[in-house]
Amino acid sequence: MAGARVSGSDTPNPEAVGFPTPARDASFGEGSEGLGFEDRIPVGSGGLRQHAARGTIINAFFRVGISGLGFVQRILVAAFLTPAELGTWGIVLITLLTLLFIKNVGISDKFIQQSEPDQESAFQKAFSFEILLTAAFVGVAIVTLPIFALAYGNPSIILPGVILSLAGLGNSLQAPIWIFYRRMEFVRQRTLETVDPVVTFVVTIGLAIAGMGYWSLVIGAVAGAWSGGVIAVLASPYRLRFRPDRTTTREYLEFSWPLAVAKLSGLAIGQGSLLVGAHTVGLDGVGAITLAISITALADGVDAIVTQTIYPAICAVRQRLDLLLETLVKSNRMALMWGVPFGLALTLFADDLVDFVIGEKWRSAVFLMQIFGIIAAVDQIGFNWTAFLRARNHTRPLAIVGIVSVASFLLITVPLLIAGGLHGYAFGMLAMTLTTLAARTYYLARLFSGFQMIWHAARAIAPSIPAVLIVLGMRALEQGDRTAELAITELGVYVIATVAATLVFERSLVREMLGYLRGPPVAAAGATE
Repeated sequence: MAGARVSGSDTPNPEAVGFPTPARDASFGEGSEGLGFEDRIPVGSGGLRQHAARGTIINAFFRVGISGLGFVQRILVAAFLTPAELGTWGIVLITLLTLLFIKNVGISDKFIQQSEPDQESAFQKAFSFEILLTAAFVGVAIVTLPIFALAYGNPSIILPGVILSLAGLGNSLQAPIWIFYRRMEFVRQRTLETVDPVVTFVVTIGLAIAGMGYWSLVIGAVAGAWSGGVIAVLASPYRLRFRPDRTTTREYLEFSWPLAVAKLSGLAIGQGSLLVGAHTVGLDGVGAITLAISITALADGVDAIVTQTIYPAICAVRQRLDLLLETLVKSNRMALMWGVPFGLALTLFADDLVDFVIGEKWRSAVFLMQIFGIIAAVDQIGFNWTAFLRARNHTRPLAIVGIVSVASFLLITVPLLIAGGLHGYAFGMLAMTLTTLAARTYYLARLFSGFQMIWHAARAIAPSIPAVLIVLGMRALEQGDRTAELAITELGVYVIATVAATLVFERSLVREMLGYLRGPPVAAAGATE
């Protein structure tokens, strides 16, 4: 792989992780993009590369915990709600997310990417733009929710939808967290971000146990968003001032409109899935789709650990394509260590999840979850490509790939859903995912001439193959009824085999990452850290 060392010596190499050494850092100071990275990392925290490597561990700790909390919440909610209730929640949620694209158009991404001399002023301008868009979102939500209710034939979504839209205001008040993210103060960033999901979990589960149905999810989300917003405002190092600026607004719009199109494309797919599903497989079928999507979302959440950690760092060195390519390859390999095994585990153990955890009422969702497990594994390949185009201020390909995804959804997935129900939908979503991966590969190859997706994908999938074969072999030898103890044993064997194979296949990468965490890496030629 040209430009990226993907194997070789087990000794940590300061040129290999994709973050510059101090000697190379100097080339990214005032002469390239205004400011260097000095204003992006805490004083005394070490070099950018080592700080980012340690930040990955910090973010992993927080994100795995929060993703796990969200996963437990979904499972518990599924146990206390009926498929119809969860289907109603899915409709409310996807409707609000469809409207939410008005607000979430990459404002925080652009704030991280910019390098203005006065960062307090830059934040105030970004925050003002965020508030204006949030106000627009709430207004549009109130006006259009009755239209969505008419389309679904379900007027009961209007009131919970209006109340849930208030969570958008709470989310906007969490904007000061962007400041700590840009500075790569990961502990403080993640601590503040934890308030929202923890409050959401406690309130949601408490109300679900009390029999509140989908209202537990609505009230929990609003309580979490506002609690997180209040804490973030109190912790803000900058004054919250309404300071709209035309030039800033134009720059943010130029950066963000492709992100809005990409986000809208994803929401259109989700909205289309539930809307067509409501008229073909019924509310129970919509509940099955919602469950499959929500469980596989855990893979995306953990993948985001690495992507979000390195985004401020790659923004600081965005002029060096060789460093960006190396960072892409290695960061994606790190994320795939989790994403592929998780997806394949869902495929292998979906039956057991229904039999021993969430109940027989979800039997119709088994095949859907199995295929979505494969989708989750495949979709992790090159998943963090968007961060590199955002850092390069080249966001238009994101919109194009989003449009390609919508086109394949309309031409392949929707007809299969209508003709084959949940089974057809599963195969259609798999076909759409492969189409999106091909489009993603095209733009990565254009940005990085040395990037080879086939080899990258094969290397990512290889550590999971032995574990899958071992579990299938154990099942071939099974006799008698399947028990929960047997399922747990197989899952444990799967995890151990995956870890062992990963250490064999990715030994050099693992040792390299551990080397950065243990202390200063070996000096490069002519450079020390």
